[in-house]
Amino acid sequence: MDYTFTKDQEMIRKSAREFFIKECPKDRVRELKDDPQAYDPLMWKKMVDLGFLGLIIPEMYGGMQGDLIELMIFTEELGRNLVPCPFFGTVVECTVPLLKFGTDPQKQKYLTGIAEKGAIWSLAQAEQVADFEAEDINLTAEADNGNFVLNGTKLFVPYAAEADFFIVAARTNKIGDPREGVTLFIVEAGAEGIGIEAMPTTARDCRGEVRFDGVRVTGDNVLGEQDQGWTILDTVLQHAAVFKAVEMSGGAQAVFDLTVNYARERKQFNKSIGSFQAVQHKLVDLLTLVDGLKYLVYEAAWHMNNGTSSRGLNSMAKVKANAVYHEVCHHGIVLHGAIGWTEEMDIGLYHIKTKAAQFDGGLSTLHLERIAAELEAYVPEYRKLYPG
Repeated sequence: MDYTFTKDQEMIRKSAREFFIKECPKDRVRELKDDPQAYDPLMWKKMVDLGFLGLIIPEMYGGMQGDLIELMIFTEELGRNLVPCPFFGTVVECTVPLLKFGTDPQKQKYLTGIAEKGAIWSLAQAEQVADFEAEDINLTAEADNGNFVLNGTKLFVPYAAEADFFIVAARTNKIGDPREGVTLFIVEAGAEGIGIEAMPTTARDCRGEVRFDGVRVTGDNVLGEQDQGWTILDTVLQHAAVFKAVEMSGGAQAVFDLTVNYARERKQFNKSIGSFQAVQHKLVDLLTLVDGLKYLVYEAAWHMNNGTSSRGLNSMAKVKANAVYHEVCHHGIVLHGAIGWTEEMDIGLYHIKTKAAQFDGGLSTLHLERIAAELEAYVPEYRKLYPG
């Protein structure tokens, strides 16, 4: 693995960092957490104009034809700057499956809309049991003369009220293996029969309950093959786990930097608290966590970009991110003192996002089970050489 970034990739990082520092300072983040839209439409348009939404979309559809490493760099900067916007849902959870499984007409229509117009997309998968398993998908899609009729409810749909389109996971076959009866549908958010209600969350990250009451969808809007949508959802989960871990890694790095700077500036007994050995030891512990997470998510993204993705590695990256982001925020706040628990301090803004970030891309319990399954099937190299 080569973690050296090219000059063009470093330019993407520099451009993204400068853009977000200017367009989304922390005071703006504070304003947006109380805004019903939870993002800045003007900033979103500027992101479209700069080509950020088309990073991994081919040029023929109006994109920049970049790779997953460039998406990783940009996503890391999103997390570092704590930018509230529907980028993750639109690009990671919806653009990726459109690219990999969409038909040519679907790609031409929808990818161009994302890259050139900034269409907002959202994955509607979770229901009453939100653990991302096939048997928990109960929203039904009944065939009707070549079309489908959707009935059911999805929960915690990101930016539901702002979305232009949903990718909806529905049950089209209840017989046999639940993984073989799931179909994905592209649904316009304004379709007749859709009802959306905001779901307040601690992170104030614009989640919604989306009700489908007799929503009609044409057969042309099936994504992939009928009854084979679980394969697509698994691909989405793998990408979501890695790139949400990347975003959390960027946030953890920012929190660490905030804590180090505060330790230098905060005075006690006429000395900066960073000069005290106990504080230094804790900062070293946090640095180890932050750097360990960074290179784990880099490795996962590198393998994914090179077609050698590992399910176990992807899950390890998300489990590690779930733990490290929370721990770095918690101990960073402790070193700030009582004021660190408030949203008046920037570190408090990061802390309230940690739980929401753990949900996206899968909770640790889900990924620990997947890691265990990978270990169970693992065959050491020496057993391959000496099978007897």
